[in-house]
Formats: sequence, structure tokens, C-alpha cells
Amino acid sequence: MQANNSTAPAVALLFGGQSSEHEVSRVSAGTFADNIDPSRYQLIKIGITKDGRWLCTAATTAQMADGSWEVLADNIPCVISCSRADHGMILFHTDGQVEKRRLDVVIPALHGLWGEDGTVQGLLELAGIPYVGCGVLASAACMDKAVANALFEANGIPHCRWASYTRFDLDRRLNPICRDLEDTLGYPMFVKPANAGSSVGVSRATDIYTLRTAIEMALREDDKLVFEAAVNGQEVECAVLGNEVALATLPGEIVAGDAFYTYDDKYKNGVSQTLIPAQLPEAKLAEVRTLAAKAYTALGCEGLSRCDFFVEKGTGRVLINEINTFPGFTPISMWPKLMESVGLSIADQIDELILLALERAEKKAAIHHG
Repeated sequence: MQANNSTAPAVALLFGGQSSEHEVSRVSAGTFADNIDPSRYQLIKIGITKDGRWLCTAATTAQMADGSWEVLADNIPCVISCSRADHGMILFHTDGQVEKRRLDVVIPALHGLWGEDGTVQGLLELAGIPYVGCGVLASAACMDKAVANALFEANGIPHCRWASYTRFDLDRRLNPICRDLEDTLGYPMFVKPANAGSSVGVSRATDIYTLRTAIEMALREDDKLVFEAAVNGQEVECAVLGNEVALATLPGEIVAGDAFYTYDDKYKNGVSQTLIPAQLPEAKLAEVRTLAAKAYTALGCEGLSRCDFFVEKGTGRVLINEINTFPGFTPISMWPKLMESVGLSIADQIDELILLALERAEKKAAIHHG
């Protein structure tokens, strides 16, 4: 952990977690660790193992990325206390000593379930500790694709045709549901776990056989599924920053190396390409940007998010795909690249995100104690 300036705000960086995106989180957190200004902040690294252990660690970025951080001898078991009297973390030393340490802000660089879905945000709200990123409701709503789709529709944000069913529904009525999906969505369609990120458990169905296989695969990740009509279009993404005022970048474009933008394509095989700005007419770029800010505000996002869209070929329709409330910060991730394209370095991005977290906390405190 960095502690070059003992009077600087203590910033806890959470990484790892119990989701299927554990490995990506470790790399995203490394970007924060490498670029946060040690003269302005005391950085405290807290890793969460896949089995849910919290460890305060002095791991290097390389050790975080390769997973070897978990077995370092000087790791200290810890928790973030939900008591506002503590306003921070509790460390359990091997000699039996218990240490309390104040935290001024938390960066939950966690992706997917049990990190990006409102759970950790709820803990930090109870603790009264400011944190980077969206609040409890926006995090939970954006994680659940069925809830997000319903909110998009309610706020007039165009989306593809979709449906949602639970495991209970599918176990009881699989055949009629499949027929309904064929009639209403047609092939090809995408089958997705409602609550999973980075294309985990997502597959493309082209007939009844692949539809059944896709359902079986998605149910391994969640008890609720979302079915969406395929869109023949460009996938473009906007970075959005801000609290009450949403500042969206022009979109960038992902040129996928597969039939759709898979988890491996995003994070492992490096086949996909990033184009900033996207290959679209200026008017269409502006339209996507406007819809990104509208979607961000409609779902109550704060701090940061990445808004993903399709621009349909032929019609030019802009259709929202999803909002990621803590997007990847890996070297190939779109959010930091888009922000760099408008002149914000990674260090500047971190400063701005911490500032937004502190501003939001101050406003909440004024409301509840003013």
C-alpha cells in the first residue's frame, strides 16, 4: 500500500471479487494503482478472493494481475465496517491485534455480481464512506438486464425487441415459451443471463436447437434470462462522467473479431479493434452521445458509466444495448480510452472520479444532517 503522505486522503481500492469477472477486475484495479497520484492520496489495496475473503495487501500490479497476491505472507485479513463510528476498515493482525483504519473514499473496481450490482455500494452507504461510481439503485438496475430494459422503454430510450423469463417459467413451460420467442423475436436472437456482465453466459440462437442450448447455458449463470432480437448494426460505446450533469463523449466503435463481442474478445484474444470516434456521420455521433446522457440520467447513474449502443445498418436506428456502471479499466478498455480522447489522462480521470464521489457524499450529508 502507498502511504507517501500521511495527511493525504486514504483511498481504498477494492479488486477481485466473487464474480466471473474476477480476473478482469484485478487488471482494472492495476490501472488505478499505477496512475493514482501518491502525493495526493494514500492508496490502500483490498483484494477479495473468489471465495469471499477480504485481504489488505501490498501487492504489486503484476501480482494483482496474475493472482499471486492472494498468497503473500504480509496480507492482513480485513473487513470494511458497516458502523459509521468506524468510518473505515478493521484489520485482524496475526498477533491478535485489531486495528481500525479510517477510509476517506473507496474505489470499488469490481465488475459483475457482488461488486457492480449494488451489494458493495449498500455496504458503503451503511458505513457512510464516499465511493466512486453509481449508487445502490442504479448499480442494481443496470446489472439486471430485464429491469434496465423496462426502464429504457419507460423513458423513451429505443431498444431492440426483448422478453424475459425466469427459471421457474422455463422449467414449467419451455416448449410454449420457445414458440412465443420464435414468433415475437425470430432468429437470430440472443439469450442472456439477466444478471451477469461482460457477455458471460450469452449466446446466439439461430434455431430451436441452439435456442434450447443457449437457455441451458444462460441458466448456469442466473435464474432469470433475457431474450433479445439480434440487431444488424455497429456496436458503439460512450463514456459518461458526472453526477447531476452527465457529460458523454462521442462514441467509440468496437470491431469485434467474432459473431458478437464475446468475453474472450474483450479481454483475452485481442482480436477486436477500437476506433475513436466511431465510423458514423457527425449527426449520428451526436445522436448517440445525446441518448447516452439521457439513458445515464434516466437510470440514476452517478460518477461514471459506459453506455453501449447498436446503430442499425440500413435504418440508422440507434438502439441502446446496456449500461455498465463500473466499466473495465484494462489497457484495452473503452471508457478510459474515450476519456483520454477528450483530453483527460488516466490520472485526471481518477482525480475527477474521486472528486465526484466526495461531492455526492457531501450533498447527501447536507440533506440528512442539514
